[in-house]
Amino acid sequence: MSFVEELRWRGMLQDIMPGTEELLNKEKVAGYIGFDPTGDSLHVGHLTQIMTLIHFQNSGHKPVALVGGATGMIGDPSFKSAERNLLDEDTLQYNVNCLKNQLSKFLEFGEGANNAKMVNNYDWFKDFSFLAFIRDVGKLITVNYMMAKDSVKKRLEGDNGLSFTEFTYQLIQGYDFYYLWKHHNCKVQMGGSDQWGNIVTGSEMIRRQDQGTAYAITTQLIKKADGQKFGKTESGAVWLDPQKTSPFKYYQFWLNTSDDDAKNWIKIFTLKPKEEIDQIIAEHDAAPHTRTVQKALAKDITIRTHSEKDYETALKTTEFLFGNGSLAFLAHLDHQGVLEVFEGVPQYTVSKADLEKGINILDLLATDTHVFPSKGETRKMIQGGGVSLNKEKLENIEQIITSSNLISSKYLIVQKGKKNYFLIVAE
Repeated sequence: MSFVEELRWRGMLQDIMPGTEELLNKEKVAGYIGFDPTGDSLHVGHLTQIMTLIHFQNSGHKPVALVGGATGMIGDPSFKSAERNLLDEDTLQYNVNCLKNQLSKFLEFGEGANNAKMVNNYDWFKDFSFLAFIRDVGKLITVNYMMAKDSVKKRLEGDNGLSFTEFTYQLIQGYDFYYLWKHHNCKVQMGGSDQWGNIVTGSEMIRRQDQGTAYAITTQLIKKADGQKFGKTESGAVWLDPQKTSPFKYYQFWLNTSDDDAKNWIKIFTLKPKEEIDQIIAEHDAAPHTRTVQKALAKDITIRTHSEKDYETALKTTEFLFGNGSLAFLAHLDHQGVLEVFEGVPQYTVSKADLEKGINILDLLATDTHVFPSKGETRKMIQGGGVSLNKEKLENIEQIITSSNLISSKYLIVQKGKKNYFLIVAE
């Protein structure tokens, strides 16, 4: 299957410039996508473009990831309602390095014919003087042409207006395309559908400057079935950096998608072939409560973003919190990892020295901590079989808890009923 056919059946393709598909079917081509380094991590909103580059590479073409060290200093005004804050050079360089590391997990970099290449537009803009730019680049595109772009018109009509700084963005991105076309034989630029105007500016610049021909492809902007923006949760963006979004939370984000979204997203965010996806969806439809599509999607994307080990931990954590899984997985987590697993769960601390001497279960749950408001209620719940310690049901109200009961020499997990957890940390 060709690259464009792949995007088409997966529901990713939005716009394509005439002649692009024919070019890609005829020869091996270098093509690029730009990533904005305004943060030190990509998030799931970037995954569509990452997947586009992966399919591009898998089709035998050469993917080029442009990290905008220069354009990141300005900010893309496309369909944004306000000017963004400008970052200093050191911060941008740090962000660029972080993004390089993340993209390396998804693409094959190296010296091969279709190995991915990373470029930074700061490298060709850092010595470009303002006078040289407005003389050599500014004359290629008219103000009328720039003003006609929807992204510019919307900002001009809005309350915040548009600064000259951001107005020049499409010239700079256009020059990126020209530079990569001229020096890296990049014939195609790809991006989200909101980038169409900037991409076409680049192809127009190539035509006017060198009478050359360049091509464009854009992908659909992904939304949830209910119309909400993809990649946003109540707590904010879902990051690819495990320090910002833990692998468990990342796994949960994909696992908790609706049936309609999961059926679309398994095509977009995995590399599974059509036959396998059709089979997974058929199995899901036969027994929707098993959430077969969500599980397959969450497993695939968690492993590719993080690792097989992180997926196994996320799966065991999920089984523990929402099923009958064991506590063994906690032994493989550091303290921060344990706290992330039990984020939102009431947490208490007790003295490790007191535990070494031994603490009566009623004192532990009602006095040393406040899992229960009183010893009377603690006694009643234990006798009724409604309390578990470390996944084992408590039956004896005289039981003494010692440091030997601690998991990883540090934790006690109390469960009240089926889904109410409490974490006790011994310090």
